[in-house]
This record gives sequence, structure tokens and C-alpha cells, in this order.
Amino acid sequence: MENTKKGAKIKVLKDGPYLVTGNVPLTMKVIVPKGKGYEFKDGCSLPQSEEYALCRCGRSKNPPFCDGSHEKAGFIGKETASNAKYMDRAEVLEGPEIDLLDDNRCAFARFCHRNKGNVWELTENSDDEECKKEAIKAASDCPAGRLVAVDKTGKVIEPEYEPSIDIIQDPQKGVSGGIFVKGNIPIESSDGHTYEVRNRVVLCRCGKSTNKPFCDATHVSIKFSDEK
Repeated sequence: MENTKKGAKIKVLKDGPYLVTGNVPLTMKVIVPKGKGYEFKDGCSLPQSEEYALCRCGRSKNPPFCDGSHEKAGFIGKETASNAKYMDRAEVLEGPEIDLLDDNRCAFARFCHRNKGNVWELTENSDDEECKKEAIKAASDCPAGRLVAVDKTGKVIEPEYEPSIDIIQDPQKGVSGGIFVKGNIPIESSDGHTYEVRNRVVLCRCGKSTNKPFCDATHVSIKFSDEK
């Protein structure tokens, strides 16, 4: 059930940017509060291209695009993320009507918080139909793919995404977030292997993640902003 877009691919260049090919749509999304939770709003428009390079070092003067600053800065972008599959990494929280998978790969987007509680509380109370719906929504809205809801037949519940990329801004925290990759776009490492293809992941663009190339929310603690 993977979406495909002919030629869509992200290549992690050694100590350099993410090279995106295949005419992948690029947009800006802004995290804004909604009740006790959060939602995405459209941000400013971004140029579209068949191929483009996205900054990975956090120093570009033309964000989100690479401008060669990684070379001047001597950026070391060594990839450290596990190659283990999500199902092998994730822990399982069993609820009465829904289960929750959680691999702890957090981008701190906070969509796991809903009006009736957080996704873990909602899962534990999923015998309540409204809590069950909210748990599924909270898990499905997690851009990092950290959280995945599974029904009691074992069916994984995923949102439907076309291949696309969102650049995240988080004004409530005063920071710029990661790169939200949607719709099963293959991500090839600098050494040539392909990471597990997933419907949703967030890539680091502050340059400081300890789980490169994926976001680990370090952009929040270092107060990363792409406003130059």
C-alpha cells in the first residue's frame, strides 16, 4: 500500500545536503495550538523544482535550500540512526480497543496531545469510543512516525499521503523544526543503503541531531531558527 511517485527520492550527501529528486512538492507548514492540542497551518510558499537540495547543516543563508555553507563550516553529518525496522524498534502499549506502537523517535511536534488527553492516556482508555478515535488521530498525526495505532485485528492505521515534503516552523517554541517527509519517499544514506521506507518521517535540518539523518528534537533545545 505504498504510494509511489516516479523518481521520487531523497539522497543524503556525505557531510552535505539532502538531494531531492522526482519533482516532489515542497511546502512550509507551521505548528499552531488548537485547543489542548496542535495542528498544521500553511506557511509561506516555496519554489518548486524537479530537483533541489535541502540544507542539512542548519547554516544556510537561503533556507530551506542548501547554499554551500556546510563546506565553509566543516559540517560533519555522519549518519548514526539505526537501520533496524520500525516494528523491531517499537514498544507496544496495549489498550482495550486499540494498541499503540512507539519507537521513541520524537521530533517534538506535540500532535500526540489532544483535548481529551495524550495518546498514551487515550490508548489506555480506548474502550471509550471518543478516546479511541482521538488515540488514532493523535498517533496518525505524528509527523515523525514515532507513533502508530494498530487495531485489534493487527491492522496498522496510517494516514494517506501523497509523496511530498513539508518544512516545519514552530513559532510557539520560537524554533524552526525539521523536514517532514510524507508518502513513502525512499531515503538513501550517504553510504548507499536505503532506510526503511515509511509513510512519515522527520529529517534533521539543524545539523545537531544525535540520530542523523532523523530529527531527535535537538532543534528545540538549541533554539534553532532558520531566520537569518
